[in-house]
Amino acid sequence: MVDGRGRVRPHWRGLLGAYSSLGYPAVAERARRLDRAFEEEGVATVLAADASGGGPRSRRPWRCDPVPLILRAEEFEALEGGLAQRARLLAAMLDDLYGPQALLREGVLPAALVAGNPHFLRPCRAPAPQPFPRLMFYGADLLRGPDGEWRVVADRCGGANGVGFAAENRALLARVLPEAFRAVQVRPLRPFFDAWLDGLQNLAPPGVDNPRMALLTPGAKQETWLEHLLLSRELGLELVEPGDLTVRDGQVFLKTLRGLRRIDVILRRIKGEQSDPLEFNAGWGVPGLMQVLRAGAVRLVNAPGSMLVEAPGAAPYLPACARFLLGETLSLGALETLWLGDEESRRIVQADPDAWRLRSAFDPAQPVALGALDVFSGRGTTPPWMVAATRPMAPSGAPRLMGERLDPAPVVLRMFLARDAGGAWRAMPGGLAHVLEGGGAEPQRIAGPPPRRGAAKDVWVLAEDGGDILGPAAPRVATLPIRRSSGELPSRVADDLYWLGRYLERLEANARLTRALLARLLRGAALPRELAEIRALTRCLHASGILDAEAAASPADGTSLPRALLAAASPAGALTTLLEMVERPQAAVRDRLTHDMWAAFAQLSQEGRARLAAGTTGLDALVEAMGAIIRACTGLSGIAAENMVRGGAWMFLDLGRRIERATTTARNLAHALDQPPRRMEAGLRLALEICDSALTYRARYLATVQPAPVLDLVLADPGNPRALGFQLNAVKDRLAEIGGADDALAATASVLAARPQRLVDEVLMEVDRDAAAARLPDALLALEHETAALSDAVARRYVSHVRARALDEDETGGAA
Repeated sequence: MVDGRGRVRPHWRGLLGAYSSLGYPAVAERARRLDRAFEEEGVATVLAADASGGGPRSRRPWRCDPVPLILRAEEFEALEGGLAQRARLLAAMLDDLYGPQALLREGVLPAALVAGNPHFLRPCRAPAPQPFPRLMFYGADLLRGPDGEWRVVADRCGGANGVGFAAENRALLARVLPEAFRAVQVRPLRPFFDAWLDGLQNLAPPGVDNPRMALLTPGAKQETWLEHLLLSRELGLELVEPGDLTVRDGQVFLKTLRGLRRIDVILRRIKGEQSDPLEFNAGWGVPGLMQVLRAGAVRLVNAPGSMLVEAPGAAPYLPACARFLLGETLSLGALETLWLGDEESRRIVQADPDAWRLRSAFDPAQPVALGALDVFSGRGTTPPWMVAATRPMAPSGAPRLMGERLDPAPVVLRMFLARDAGGAWRAMPGGLAHVLEGGGAEPQRIAGPPPRRGAAKDVWVLAEDGGDILGPAAPRVATLPIRRSSGELPSRVADDLYWLGRYLERLEANARLTRALLARLLRGAALPRELAEIRALTRCLHASGILDAEAAASPADGTSLPRALLAAASPAGALTTLLEMVERPQAAVRDRLTHDMWAAFAQLSQEGRARLAAGTTGLDALVEAMGAIIRACTGLSGIAAENMVRGGAWMFLDLGRRIERATTTARNLAHALDQPPRRMEAGLRLALEICDSALTYRARYLATVQPAPVLDLVLADPGNPRALGFQLNAVKDRLAEIGGADDALAATASVLAARPQRLVDEVLMEVDRDAAAARLPDALLALEHETAALSDAVARRYVSHVRARALDEDETGGAA
C-alpha cells in the first residue's frame, strides 16, 4: 500500500480517500454488516480443529475483510500472461504423460514422479477414439515476496475451489460498501464467467447446438458444497451428484421424474479417482463415465487425472518441460523447490536443513512430519523420492481492517483461469485472497498452501482509463421451443423437497400443540373441560414424540409435565431435533430455492434455535418460542405459494406438506374427539383450535359449538386450508399433476379424499351427534394409517432410489 518512502501508492489513493470520507468507525460498522450478510446467506467455512489439520472439523462464519487486495492493470496483465503460459504447459504435460510420454522417454521428467504418483490414473491412458482436452480450468496460489515479485506457491489443476466464493465476496462487498466502488474503477467479474460459459458450450459433442451442462458435486455434506452451489448459479449449470447420473447406450443421462435427460458437458468437482467405480478403486462415482468420455459423447472439465501435474516434486522440472514442450522460458517464478529423489538435491538440503521445509512430492498441501535428517538417515518411514523440499518465503503484507484502523497482514492470492471458445486462456480479473493466521511476532513464512487461512479478501483489478471491457459474442444456438414441463427434477432433489415439506409441517404442527398445552398450564387451576383438553393434548404430543409416556400421563398440576416441555426445547430435546430435521434437506435443495425463500429458512433456523434456547428458562419464554416458530413456518408456506413456479420442485414440497398435515390432522383430531359423549364440547373446541379454525367457526355459527358444524369445518370444508379433506384433495391433485389423471396413486388419494365428507355425513344422520362424534377416533386413526401407506407408495415410486455411497465427512470431494 505504501512505497519505500512511506507514501501511499497511487492505486490505493482512491479507496483510502473513500474510507477517510466515511470515517473508520463507519467502515467498521460496514464490516459488521458484511459479516451479517454472509451469515444470512449461510456462507460458512469448514476448518480443522487444530493447526495441524487433524481432528474433527468445525464450522465458523465466512469472513471477508472490507479492504480488498488491489492489483494494478499492468500487474494483472503480467500475472495473466505468466499463468496462461503455465496453464498451457500443464495442459501439454497432461497430454504427453497420458499419451506418448516423451517427457519420460527423453529424461526431461523423472519417471518416479509419474509412476509413483497416486494421482497418475492409469485408466486415463487408455486410447480415446475421440481426443478430449484434459485441462480447461486452472488455478494457482501465489504470494508476493519481499522483493515485490509474485511467485507461484501451488498449481491447482484438479478443480481449483474458490471461484464461487470470489464472486460472492464481490457481490456482497458491493452491496455493503458501494462508496468504495464509486471511488475506484474496478474491472467486473461477469465477462470472465461469460467467456468461461462460452468455452464450456463450445466443448459440446458434435451436433449438439444447445448443450445441457451440469456441475458434478460430491454432495451437500461436503465442505465444498456451497462453493459448488455458488458456481453453478454463476454459470447456470445443473447441480448434480454422482447418484443423479447414469450411463445408457454410450451417453450420460440425468435421472429425472420424467425420464432420462442427456448431459453433454460436466464441470467436475469430485476427485478424478471417484469419477467411475468401474475403472478406479474408489467404489463411488458414475459407472461407465470414462468410456463415454473416451467416445466423445460427454466432456469433463477437468478430465480425471489432471491432479498429476500439481505434484510439488515436479516443480524443479517445469522450466525444462516448458523448453521441451513449448520451446519457451517460463515468465512467472515459483518458490524454490527440490525433489529429494535427486542425489544433488539431497546434498543441497542436507547441507542446510533448517532452510527448507519438507512436504509430499505428490500433494501440495500435505506436509511431511519428519525432519530432514530423518529422511536421509533412513530412520523415517518415507523414502526420499516421495519428498520435496521447498525454501519457505514470507508473503508481503496488505492492509486489513482491525477494529477501526488499518493494519498490515500477510496475504496469499488464488487466481483462476479458463479457456474460452477460441482456446485462449483468460484470467478472472480478480480472485480470492486470504489473510494468513498464526504468524505471531515473526513474519510467517510458507512453503506451500497455508493450513490456516484467516479472513478472505476481494481482489480488485483496476480498469484502464478509457479501456473497453469486452465479453464473448452471443453464441448461436437453435431456436428454443416453449417448455412448461413439471418433471425435469432429479429424483434425489424430489426426495429432499418432499421430506423438507414433511418436516416443516411436522415442526409447525408440534409447535401449535405445544403452545396450546402451555396456554392451559399457565392459567393455573384447570376446570374439568380444560383438564380434558390437557389430556388430549398430551396424548397428541406423546404420539408425535415430543413427550414420553410418563410425562404424558403425569398430573396437569404437577411439575413433571412442565419439566418435560422445557426439556423438549433443550439442545438434545425433541423440538430442537425437529428443527434440525428441517435443516438437513434444506441445505441439499438450496439451489432450488429463491433467495427470499432461503433467507426465510435461514431465519427459521437462527431464530428458532435462539428462541428454543431461551425457552428452556421458563414456560412463558417457551410460549413465545412456539409462536415465533409458527409464524416462521407459515411465512415460509406463503413464500412457497407465491414465489415457486408450479413445477416439480413446488409439487413435491407441497405434496410432502399436505401428506404430513393430513396424517397429523387425522391423528390429532382422533385424540381430541376421544371424549365421552357428555364432554364432547371440550373435544370439539380443541379440534377447532388444532385446525386453527376457531375464528371461522365463530364467524359462521357464533358461540354455539355442535358436532356437525365443527366436523364439517375441520374435516370436509373444501375452502378450509386446515381441513383434513382439503389436504387429501391437494394430495390427489399433486399426484395427478405428477403422474397423470389416470395414475393409480392419484386414484388411491381420490378414494381417501372422499372419506372425510362421508364421516361428516354419518354424523349428520345420527340423532345423538355427540355419541356419533365419539365414535370417530377409530375411523380417523384408520385414515391416518391409510394416508401413511399412500406416503410409502409415493416414496417407493418417486423419491426412493439407491443412493451412491456418500463420501466420508472428512473427505473434501475435490481439489482444494
